[in-house]
Amino acid sequence: MESIGDLGEFGLIRKATGRDLTPDVLLGPGDDAAVVAAPDGRVVATTDVLVEGRHFRLDWSSAYDIGRKAAAQNLADVVAMGARPTALLVGFGAPSGTSAEWALRLNDGIADEAALAGTSIAGGDTVGSPTVTIAVTALGDLGGAPPITRSGARPGDLVAVRGRLGWAASGLYLLENGLDGPDDFLDAHRRPQPPYAAGEEARSHGVTAMLDVSDGLLQDLGHIADLSGVAIDISASAVPLPPSLEATSQGEPAPDAVPMPDPLHLALTGGEDHAFAATFPAGTALPATWTVIGRVGEGFGVTVDGRVPGVRGWDHFRG
Repeated sequence: MESIGDLGEFGLIRKATGRDLTPDVLLGPGDDAAVVAAPDGRVVATTDVLVEGRHFRLDWSSAYDIGRKAAAQNLADVVAMGARPTALLVGFGAPSGTSAEWALRLNDGIADEAALAGTSIAGGDTVGSPTVTIAVTALGDLGGAPPITRSGARPGDLVAVRGRLGWAASGLYLLENGLDGPDDFLDAHRRPQPPYAAGEEARSHGVTAMLDVSDGLLQDLGHIADLSGVAIDISASAVPLPPSLEATSQGEPAPDAVPMPDPLHLALTGGEDHAFAATFPAGTALPATWTVIGRVGEGFGVTVDGRVPGVRGWDHFRG
């Protein structure tokens, strides 16, 4: 079986980016660096690192799934800034015995997710590593508009979300407990589906602040509250919930020792769906794709029905 080492660094990158490049990539793989257009004169840039055993497990997710996930979380960050994704750069580390097929499927996943957002892989780097490690850098163009930040929310604004909440957390719960369940939940954990149209929609409706929900709705809305110097109150009854989790173990109902989580808890604290949360001026008529879940007020912090929640979301160093 051909290994990643047989391909060599350039061979892997060349195969991974052998598809048609989008017009934003003026010079692709083959030289010391890529050349990416920046029509606006500014570049939105973000990067995330995924480490085997921390962000994904090889026995839970295929190489293709991992690639889709790695790309999605970076593309969502660009969209959350109100930018159009223009290119991805991929750093990839893996043990020397990793098969070339596995590595190429990983890159297929990255490339396919990039295509959904209208962009492509511009280049990258490979290196030997004791564990599989993926670093994706995403670039974006603002098209002459100001960036959408987390600091623009004002008292009186509406708080709304676009996308699924709690689905990926449901899938993670099933996997962690060795349970069977709906494929939709498992797929949501392995391969999130950010609604990439959210950025353009939000901007066209006067968005004042926005972010990608990656660490849990409560935790991430807390960033908007902190940076905007406001309070945010969520109405629990307005939060879009995942379907109730009915898990099984080898075809039988899950044992009583494995309590089923509350859908509201999953929606408020579960991460990795990469939905979008945003604030809009009071009275804004939002499209049906957005759900109003709360209001911005004077003060600080995030509450649910006026009460301080006892949980927040994922912490990368304590989680």
